[in-house]
Amino acid sequence: MSTIRGARERARIEVTAAIKDEARKQLAEEGAPKLSLRAVARELGMVSSALYRYFPSRDDLLTALIVDAFDAIGAAAERAVAEQAAGEVPPTERWVAVSCAVREWALAHPHEYALIYGSPVPGYIAPMDTVGPAARVGLVLIDIVRGAFRAGDLTLPPLADGLRADAERMAADFAEGVPPESVAALVAAWAQLFGLISFELFGQFNRVVEEREALFRQTAGELARSVGLRDAGKA
Repeated sequence: MSTIRGARERARIEVTAAIKDEARKQLAEEGAPKLSLRAVARELGMVSSALYRYFPSRDDLLTALIVDAFDAIGAAAERAVAEQAAGEVPPTERWVAVSCAVREWALAHPHEYALIYGSPVPGYIAPMDTVGPAARVGLVLIDIVRGAFRAGDLTLPPLADGLRADAERMAADFAEGVPPESVAALVAAWAQLFGLISFELFGQFNRVVEEREALFRQTAGELARSVGLRDAGKA
């Protein structure tokens, strides 16, 4: 019985992967708003009723693709920071390495990036299942800043009086161990990081910026310093 159950589970995994792969092709060709379970089933040679056993609705399939994309870009950020020996690489360089890994993933997977950081899909409301995966990149950056603070390598950025209560709430909610001053700067830096990637990916830099990698690296370093991280050799 266990052999039969194992074979069924493997078959389900394979079919699920095939459905997602075909859905990603549709994203590339038609965009997320036009994603259709019937079209996916047709391309796979399945009847629609069979596909519904894997994904009951278009929104369920969209959620699975969104979670996969967030997990993939998060894993890229986590690999980048894991490849560096903590304590030997200055925190600013670690921040830049993570930022560059996120950019490289986005350039290699433009349609998946657009799904999670582009225009919202009309009628789709992301469930709580997406929250954890969506936080992975941010948590990597937060951990770099937290480590620098613990090591005494963080210079607190200025914080407007009107932002302090909000910054303290954010620190308590998702950045324990990071000073409120740096948490507020982190949120701004996170938005600017993805804004820069989106400008490049969606064509706003066309005929404006040629050396985009150089601009990105420089800006990533500036963002690291804006949250209080220090360059190598600076006290």
